[in-house]
Amino acid sequence: MIAIGNTLISEEIIEKKFVCDLASCKGACCVKGDYGAPLEDNEIEILDRIYDAVEPYIPESGRAAIKKQGKYLRYEKKEWVTPLVKGKECAYTIFENGIAKCAIEKAYYDGKVDWKKPISCHLYPIRINKHRSGLDAVNYDRWSICNPACKLGESLKVPVFKFLKEALVRKYGEKWYNELELAAGQLEAARKPATKSA
Repeated sequence: MIAIGNTLISEEIIEKKFVCDLASCKGACCVKGDYGAPLEDNEIEILDRIYDAVEPYIPESGRAAIKKQGKYLRYEKKEWVTPLVKGKECAYTIFENGIAKCAIEKAYYDGKVDWKKPISCHLYPIRINKHRSGLDAVNYDRWSICNPACKLGESLKVPVFKFLKEALVRKYGEKWYNELELAAGQLEAARKPATKSA
């Protein structure tokens, strides 16, 4: 584990390779799973504020699910999550050319809202677990639907933390990310076999 500020970071974030391959997975992370996108407490207020601007982007099925369940709900009384459409895709999912994408993100790129999407979605396959001590555990999450992304990441030699630079900076800031890059370089150097002198 690597300690930076109030975070404990799994070395897998540095070691594992990952690049989303939407052409292969079709955005399955928006569709699969037992519950919607995890939401941080402050994101509840953001969803309330921007919903009217996002709603026109949401398909009728998603709007119906939100009307019935709410813009967000408690999952097993542990955390806030987005609702699902009939137990399948996130209610904020749109489909373009057979690929699941985010209505919030589309509204963001169209300049309608100032929030890209839930940070849990932006960070995936990184998952953050909060310890009672107040520390964030920053871990790599394995999910079979992301096998194409792992394969593409390996071929392009892109570590998880580099692929997710924008999301990590959004969550923890530029200074934190620079410290992570430095730690990654030190870890890589330490693991290289020592060259024998002549």
